[in-house]
Amino acid sequence: MVPRTILYTGKGGVGKTSVAAATARRCARQGLRTLVMSTDPAHSLADALQQELGSSPVAIGERLWGQQVSSQDELEHNWSAVRSWAGDILVERGVDRISAEELTVPPGMDELFSLLQLKRHHESGNYDVVIVDCAPTGETLRLLSFPDVARWWLAKVFPQHSRIMEAARPFARAVLDVSLPGEAVLDEIQGLTRNLIAMNEILRDSENVSLRLVMNPDRIVIDEARRTFTYLNLYGFLTDAVIVNRVFPEDVGDYFGPWRERQQKHLAAVREAFAPVPVLCAPYFAREVIGEEPLDDLGDALFAEHDAAAVLHQSVTQELVMDPQGARLRLELPFAQKGKVALKKIGLELIVRVDDHKRTLLLPPALADYRPSGAMLQDGALHITFDPPADDA
Repeated sequence: MVPRTILYTGKGGVGKTSVAAATARRCARQGLRTLVMSTDPAHSLADALQQELGSSPVAIGERLWGQQVSSQDELEHNWSAVRSWAGDILVERGVDRISAEELTVPPGMDELFSLLQLKRHHESGNYDVVIVDCAPTGETLRLLSFPDVARWWLAKVFPQHSRIMEAARPFARAVLDVSLPGEAVLDEIQGLTRNLIAMNEILRDSENVSLRLVMNPDRIVIDEARRTFTYLNLYGFLTDAVIVNRVFPEDVGDYFGPWRERQQKHLAAVREAFAPVPVLCAPYFAREVIGEEPLDDLGDALFAEHDAAAVLHQSVTQELVMDPQGARLRLELPFAQKGKVALKKIGLELIVRVDDHKRTLLLPPALADYRPSGAMLQDGALHITFDPPADDA
């Protein structure tokens, strides 16, 4: 049985870990064998749950397990040969051993290795639901979005690596004064490449896997979430819900009244920007959301009208195709019927108007110099074409 998997991500400090823990507790209360795991190098899941957690799953309640993945253990398991080889080269060239150890791990790789635990849990069949508290960034997920490149390496490069390396090693040592990687290093890279392909296939299984973005109703946080949302869509990962945390209630009082008014305006913008993805809101609680009862209150607020374990939205809302002739963007607009469409591009912002409705989309940097050339509404989606820069036309 393939487990239902939900990955939570968002800007640091928005309450992402508490939302992940609350979701896990609600799923367990629904009778589902649930694992909540943290791949964030700066773990806070144990603090939110008020439970001791380790690098392997630990039972923390009825049908509920928790895990804080040790990035160091995962590095040793997946990258030790590469790290040792690269570290020795740096030390030979005068870099101190501690700095060499740090320089041999590219940024984001520690969380990438931690996410490979998800593959193991998928293969184990021990859980009905796996909740992942990711690091506060979408960068790691982008690292998993290149299966075609990985497959090319497996098909074209690795079958030849032994013969090439055996011929090149004497030359490299004599002329370049550098040792080429041994079989253990290449085997480790090949294994990682295969795992990346497998992880990509897991994350793109939209029937069982989705991501949820957590944010506060603040302008800067919302803009960051919109950028992440764009990338997740364009790389084919399903976002099935948006969580807006810490919303002031109506009876907030005079002091916080203007703040609540701003939050309500931002909430309207969130619903417009992320439609048709459901937007779930949680109030600003009077106490810190840690421990069983506060987490259950948070879960009840978020999922009062939804099944926490369900896939709450079924399709990727944006799709981008680029070729030498230009680019084509499909954008779901469930509110739009046949009507007048207007487009305006300012930097990386694309402003779309359909009659009285407006939506602002943050484009990826690859489209910075492209200009919109046409738009057509069809089957509940807006299809936009872009012309390439004049030099590339």
